Amino acid sequence: MSLWTSLEPASATVDAGSSTTVRLRVRNTGDVVDEYRFEPVGPLAPWTTVEPPTLRLYPGTTGAVELRFAPPRSPDATAGPNPYAVRITPTEHPEAVTVPEGNLTVTPFTELRAELVPPTVKGRFRGRPQLAVDNIGNTRLTASIAGSDNGDQLSYDIHPGSVQIEPGRAAFVKATLKPRRIIWFGAKEQRPFTLSVLRSGADPLPVEGTYVQRGFLPRWLATFFGVLTALAITFVMLWIAYKPGVSSGATPKVAAGAALAPSTSPSVTPPPPPTAAATTPPAEPDSGDDSGDGGGGGDGGGPAATVTEEAPEETAATAVRRLADDDPGGRHVCYRAFVTGDGWQKPVCDGTMAGTVGSDTPIKALNIAVTGVGGSAANAFLHKDDSTDGKGQWSPSWTAVVADGEDNYVGSTEPDDPHMLGFAINVGTGEVCQTSRVHNFDWGQQGCVKQRPEFVFGGALENDRYLEAVKLTV
Repeated sequence: MSLWTSLEPASATVDAGSSTTVRLRVRNTGDVVDEYRFEPVGPLAPWTTVEPPTLRLYPGTTGAVELRFAPPRSPDATAGPNPYAVRITPTEHPEAVTVPEGNLTVTPFTELRAELVPPTVKGRFRGRPQLAVDNIGNTRLTASIAGSDNGDQLSYDIHPGSVQIEPGRAAFVKATLKPRRIIWFGAKEQRPFTLSVLRSGADPLPVEGTYVQRGFLPRWLATFFGVLTALAITFVMLWIAYKPGVSSGATPKVAAGAALAPSTSPSVTPPPPPTAAATTPPAEPDSGDDSGDGGGGGDGGGPAATVTEEAPEETAATAVRRLADDDPGGRHVCYRAFVTGDGWQKPVCDGTMAGTVGSDTPIKALNIAVTGVGGSAANAFLHKDDSTDGKGQWSPSWTAVVADGEDNYVGSTEPDDPHMLGFAINVGTGEVCQTSRVHNFDWGQQGCVKQRPEFVFGGALENDRYLEAVKLTV
């Protein structure tokens, strides 16, 4: 070995975001002039610089370089002792590499960041925001979460109530906000609230949000019902009070053999009822084929049979084509739901609810038709009997793109086929929006996407839930 080294000091301490230096002394113990190249190695190498990077020494002489450590103020600078090393390579004898080692202690620091997702939640009976807590310090963080608001208008259900977060990681806390007073009628009200992150020995970190509480019924609807009730009562009272004088010149029609009471009024015969010929289509000419089972016989003495043709089924395409006829160039969507135990409902359009609420009847299939949006494509997310991960499954493929004015079907109406947990839909131009309701849950937030290939999803992924009702707009 032709080299002697010494670190001064061998152990040092530095704050994250700051810097410190260590002197490395080197002596050439060989008998030739040599040049030494210095290279930091190990986990601290990205934060270590050597000045100067090379050193030329004569035999028996000593030189020194400065090692400067500058760990960033981030989770990457792990708190506590951190070993480091410097590789020294002689130019004349590159195989005689020397690697002196030292120890650098990074002091701990705590820093966190919290954010509400979303910052504003809406609902009639509850709101469900999430609090994201990021540990951007270099040591493990333990914190608890508490909720508060002015006037104690909300109650808070927070899960989990406390978290432990490793450096550089984040924890998500679910909160359920419930108003202490329900707004039965009237406009929505904004209720500011605060979720605070609490740590021992540190000031709370408040995160402010807003809960928009909607009225159970809008104010205009209450006024409408009041006016309608008043008009109904007025109409009934006028009907009871009004007694028009009515006299009839007609005599009652009685059965054969009944006696007529004496009357001084003239006898008026009512007009005859329509004859069978007037209401029954004329019979088809007899073809002479006696093999048929239609009644009447060959002598034509029996009554003519009346045949009533069944009306065609009302589908989503039937409804949307009527809208297109009334509003050429407009954008519309019509849809209907196949409800377990009830079958197909009548089609509805443009944001009206299809399905049921609170009746424990899943939707098995949807029939959708659009106009003015370049056609639609859809897929169904279905219940899976043998699920191992608690999730349902998609139908094997999307429907083909169905043109404007035509019926698009997803799901199945067969009794043994699974019900729907959710669905996806897209359109060719413009925007499509959905709002869905899952059993035992309130209506979800409205979701919208632009044209294909983007699509919007409504419903749930969990296998123990099911789609109950939907609303679509374009």
